[in-house]
Amino acid sequence: MLTLGLDLTDDSLKRYTPKRVAKMYVQEVFSGLNPENKPKVALFENKYQYKEMLVEKDILLHSFCEHHFVPIIGKAHVAYISNGNVIGLSKINRIVQYYAKRPQVQERLTLQIANELKNVLKTNDVAVLIDAKHMCVSMRGIEDVSSSTVTASYHGKFLEEATKNEFLNIIK
Repeated sequence: MLTLGLDLTDDSLKRYTPKRVAKMYVQEVFSGLNPENKPKVALFENKYQYKEMLVEKDILLHSFCEHHFVPIIGKAHVAYISNGNVIGLSKINRIVQYYAKRPQVQERLTLQIANELKNVLKTNDVAVLIDAKHMCVSMRGIEDVSSSTVTASYHGKFLEEATKNEFLNIIK
């Protein structure tokens, strides 16, 4: 704030603003950097023997570009095929949020979510697709407000054309 030339004696900035901003970054915006915030995940037996893909789509995510420290806002689409266990649906969202809440690049975020799900679910049959707008593209430089970035990570059965296409058709 001092580097920006802000007057920290001004009524709207003095006292709490620097502490409030620091607290926001540590406890909220970058809370995914703290391993204690990693979601606790319990698996449940797949009693119904559901063997098709499960898709959790349109998971809202907010992250920050690690190169420019401006927001990345988008949606994650996650799928897996059970190998005998299932995860609570909200835990998928929590995993996405945990890895998004840190300075990031979208490619790494996509892989982190996929690898965490593979590890937790004990299956390779996982797919993650993220479609996001990067404020570093829309607020600065080219100032393109219409483009988005798409990254995907396919594993196990999702490498097969039919399974991948089924996933992509579901998230359309």
